[in-house]
Amino acid sequence: MKTGSCECGAVAFEAHGEMRPSVACHCTQCRKTSGHYWSATQVPNESLKIIVDKGLKWFRSSNWARRGFCTECGSSLFWQMDGEGTTSIGSGTLDGETGLKTEKHICVADKGDYYDISDGLPQLDKW
Repeated sequence: MKTGSCECGAVAFEAHGEMRPSVACHCTQCRKTSGHYWSATQVPNESLKIIVDKGLKWFRSSNWARRGFCTECGSSLFWQMDGEGTTSIGSGTLDGETGLKTEKHICVADKGDYYDISDGLPQLDKW
């Protein structure tokens, strides 16, 4: 089990079981919500337990997905695709050592022009 939270603690959660390797998304929406690219792990919905939800708000960011964030501090926490049965969790919101590794970069055709991706990991133009 891993724990995590927003910056101010108004949202806290537990993730049970195995988490997917982190995937770095460079799409415009992820860059807008995070201020850069967004890297996330993922668990089945039933493996995510929200412990504190005082600040949790869900925003419908597209016709097929929603994003969870904290209304108190603005931390971007979750992403859920409709009908998928999983929740992506911002890797940076997890407490302590995660043991996760970044697996790949997606949506690199939309990446910002102010940075380069030079870690040698696979890069996919789309999702």
